[in-house]
Parts: sequence; C-alpha cells; structure tokens
Amino acid sequence: MIVPIVALAVIGGVLWFIPQEAYPWIKSIHIFAVVAWMAALLYLPRLFVYHTEAGPKTPQSETFKIMERRLLRGIGTPSMIVTWAAGLWLAAKMFEFQGGWLGAKMLLVVVLTALHMFLAASLRKFSNDENTRSSKFWRITNEVPAVLLAVIIVLVVVKPF
Repeated sequence: MIVPIVALAVIGGVLWFIPQEAYPWIKSIHIFAVVAWMAALLYLPRLFVYHTEAGPKTPQSETFKIMERRLLRGIGTPSMIVTWAAGLWLAAKMFEFQGGWLGAKMLLVVVLTALHMFLAASLRKFSNDENTRSSKFWRITNEVPAVLLAVIIVLVVVKPF
C-alpha cells in the first residue's frame, strides 16, 4: 500500500513542475491511464467470476491466480497511479479545483480507488484460497466500474454543474 502512495507522490511532484503548455500531453497521458485502469477494473472481477467457478486448489485456480496478480500489479495499480497524478495536475493547473462537476468527478474517482483496493484485498483472499463470495457477487461487482465510468464521462463532457 505504501508503494502506490510513494509513487503517486513522486509522479505528482514531477508533474507539478511541468509548464501549462504541456496540457495536451498530460491530458493524453491521463486518458490513456484511465483506459488502462478501467480495463483492469472491468476484467479483474470477471476473472474472479471464473476463478470462483473453477473452485480452490485446481489447476485452473492456479492459472487465475497468476492472471489476476499480473493484471492488478502490471496494469491496474500503475495505471491508477498515473491516472491520479495526471488528473491532479490537470485539476490543479487547468481548473484550479473549481466547478461542482470536478468535485463530483473526483469523488467518483475516490470510489473507483476504493473499489480498486477492495479488489486488491479480494485478490489476496483468492491467492490464499479464502474467497467466500459467489460468482453472482463478482458478476454484479463487474458492472460497478462501467456505471461509475459512464457518470464520470458525463460529468467531464457535459459539466452539468
């Protein structure tokens, strides 16, 4: 948990000194990182569905453990960190943290981050063959990031308030 926080602080510190002329580049980095993070948040619960259905201590379970770990550590967490760092830069440098839409968006990003942490904790349970949740639970969980993303996109594009 400390590694993502330190990485976010370092990336944020570096980004802070980038001039405002870098806006299109930082925005591009932010969008790319969001897409990668969302891919992980959408795919990991789906893997949990299949993992649950495979059952613990099976050859398939061992394969899912590797896939889940690589997805979260290789794509999910790094892209979350970059999303936060670039997003905070954009909010601070370009929007000066103004607008109700931005506050609402940031709140939803905090919810996505909490979901990310919940999935990381669940991954540890799966790794130890301690999952207690049903495949139905994971199917429902799989829909949460998509709904949050849809609302975030509307907030960013429409800026309703």
